[in-house]
Amino acid sequence: MGRAASRALVRSLGIGALGGLLFQLTGLPLAWMLGPLVANLLVSARGVDVRVPEGLRETFLGVLGLVLGSQVTPQLAERVLDWPLSAALLLLGVAASTAAAAAWYRRCGFDPVSAWFASAPGAMTAMILMGEKSGGDPQRIAIAQSLRIILVVLWLPPLFWLWEGGAQVEAAAVTSAHLWMLLPLPLLIALGNRLRLPSASLLAPLLFAALLSGFDVASLQLPDWGLNVMLWVLGSAIGSRFKGLSRARLGRYLLEAGVATLLALGVLALFAEAIHRLIGVPRDVALLALAPGGIGEMAILAVALDIDPVFVAFHHLLRMTALMIFAPFWARWLLRGQ
Repeated sequence: MGRAASRALVRSLGIGALGGLLFQLTGLPLAWMLGPLVANLLVSARGVDVRVPEGLRETFLGVLGLVLGSQVTPQLAERVLDWPLSAALLLLGVAASTAAAAAWYRRCGFDPVSAWFASAPGAMTAMILMGEKSGGDPQRIAIAQSLRIILVVLWLPPLFWLWEGGAQVEAAAVTSAHLWMLLPLPLLIALGNRLRLPSASLLAPLLFAALLSGFDVASLQLPDWGLNVMLWVLGSAIGSRFKGLSRARLGRYLLEAGVATLLALGVLALFAEAIHRLIGVPRDVALLALAPGGIGEMAILAVALDIDPVFVAFHHLLRMTALMIFAPFWARWLLRGQ
């Protein structure tokens, strides 16, 4: 890593630490993720060079994957039988919410391809690449996708916090256990990339930990300070995506993405309510499982807020896989209609 990149990383983490401390002092929920995210977003949008290298981000996503996979237990099989119905409702909700958001983006002047790929809730990198290949505007798609993820991450924790009447919603402290599971992390990420797994840095460690935990061999548990370090780095990485946007442009993009995100959340909340009523899954679990954020970001929220992480991760992985399979066929249909 060069000197400039090292300085940008130190700057990003330093600014993130200040944001985390401020959020913690004000009593806001999920302080060590939202504080670094907001602080880095603000300075990045003003042109400050803040960066978290992809390798470091992938390493901490791998740690998240280990923590997430460790939630798998032998007792989980009893609940899996309920998931086909919630999976079907998830896919219907994704189609309906994407259509609603795309209709709004069309009103904002997006071409049809850009509107649909900007609205697809997940698999961001794949949606940007597929959208560009299909003739869409990759910059508009990328900005819309990034802002949607950030808005969902910013809005949901306070919503759950208010839902609980201002009670503390973060996970209780645990004693660290089986930290040796961190040692094979580089090999797991490399193997996942070689096998071309979606979100390999998250999924390969998740599967490894799920196998060990499912057979009651070992499971990784982080102490509170370890969880906060993970949230600090990943929050800084999410917030540092924007660079040099003028206030006017950022404001316009936020308005466009904000309305689209509210539309998507509103539609998906209806399907989450259906899952709650038909299966008995708590409303906050159902909503987080369907929320239109990235799998990594939603997994972070699920683990940090202790909201049934395995159920949430399964549904987001299913949504991402379905989008990557279905999107190329939908792109051809859009192009044929032009």
